[in-house]
Amino acid sequence: MTDVARLAGVSHQTVSRVINKHPGVKPTTRMRVLAAIEALGYRRNSAARALATGRTRRLGAVTLNSTLYGPASTLYGIEQAALESQYSISVASLRSNDRPDVEQAIGRLVDQGVEGIVVIAPLLSVIDALSDLPTDLPVVAVEGDADGDVDVVTVDQTAGAQSATEHLLACGHETVWHLAGPTDWLEAQQRLAGWRATLERAGADVPPPLLGDWSPQSGFEAGRLLARMPEVKAVFVANDSMALGVLRALHEHGRPVPDDVSVVGFDDIPEAAYFTPPLTTVRQDFGEVGRRSLALLLDQVDSGPRAAKRLVVGTSLITRQSTAAERAA
Repeated sequence: MTDVARLAGVSHQTVSRVINKHPGVKPTTRMRVLAAIEALGYRRNSAARALATGRTRRLGAVTLNSTLYGPASTLYGIEQAALESQYSISVASLRSNDRPDVEQAIGRLVDQGVEGIVVIAPLLSVIDALSDLPTDLPVVAVEGDADGDVDVVTVDQTAGAQSATEHLLACGHETVWHLAGPTDWLEAQQRLAGWRATLERAGADVPPPLLGDWSPQSGFEAGRLLARMPEVKAVFVANDSMALGVLRALHEHGRPVPDDVSVVGFDDIPEAAYFTPPLTTVRQDFGEVGRRSLALLLDQVDSGPRAAKRLVVGTSLITRQSTAAERAA
């Protein structure tokens, strides 16, 4: 930093203000310092900064060892929000979902000197493990327990399922079948609850839900069963990957979508618009989840203990060609 100050003809403090984006620096001075940084290839020494300030500017993220679109997109959203706030992220992937593994993952991050942790693992077993964390450790759970003592950022899964079910009912279908996700996932539970409540409010029959594991294969197996049932005319699937399997099974059994059966998914994965037919689905704003999660975490880092806040991010229904009005018999 001393070399940068000498080349730019400014003080050491001015270089520090430019690096930390302090507003009280003249534009011409800022440009001169940035040019000197570029010329010298200067990189800040994070270890020295941590010793001087007591702040590592490093946060932790505990996440599932999974390539599922939801957790992966949430992690990316949090990493981008951290980058914008000049923080780095250390990631600890869970090898299993039991309490000891969750505690070990959090312990590894604490040993690395993280200032706070975001937990992206919306399973009941993981949420249970968070109840015993020290109260002075800043923690935010994505899709966590709203009744717990940890700050939570959640997508309104129930409202998203409601919009999907209402859309299918508005197409003229008498009822809507549901392929749900794994029972130990909070998101699956909330989507199931939203679907069921919407049918009950409409006075429609509530068919028995089918269970999947988020994979296209489980969607295909459930779709084969649904395809053999002529009374099935509308299906709400708890994620887009399983919806892909359902579409394949319906096609193979001669049940054209949407002429014979309408299908709605959840997530709006990048491929959803290119399914055959393009999939009507519920979009989640993972970028907003990342920004709100990081804001809550940094508020704890700066201000103290958790306050058990709960922030809700809305969803939007994306209508494509996999749904249509029910044809008259």
